[in-house]
Amino acid sequence: QLHFVESGGGLVQPGGSLTLSCTVSGVNVEGYGLAWHRQAPGKEHEGVSCINSANTTYYGDFVKGRFTTSRDNAKNAVYLQMNSLKPEDTAVYYCNANRDFLGKKYNYWGQGTQVTVSS
Repeated sequence: QLHFVESGGGLVQPGGSLTLSCTVSGVNVEGYGLAWHRQAPGKEHEGVSCINSANTTYYGDFVKGRFTTSRDNAKNAVYLQMNSLKPEDTAVYYCNANRDFLGKKYNYWGQGTQVTVSS
């Protein structure tokens, strides 16, 4: 059973920065993809970033160079550095660990951390 501890969310002014952290226990994440997703009130769940086991990164189109994801397998952790934050970035951000095994995709989720961008 995977257990996630997410931190780093909070209130920030437009143009500010936050770094989200997610530590996973119960498994060695080295073979997992690690992602961040978000969901704002009244909006659909959307993918923010993903970093695979080869350290290749992917971002949602709306990120446009503002966010950077990284991982530290020794700490079983994934991070999301967010710069130039906008009010529309306000959402609950969820950490995700995923892998394909024998043709089946497995997804595991953290409990979420609130990010609010407001003046």
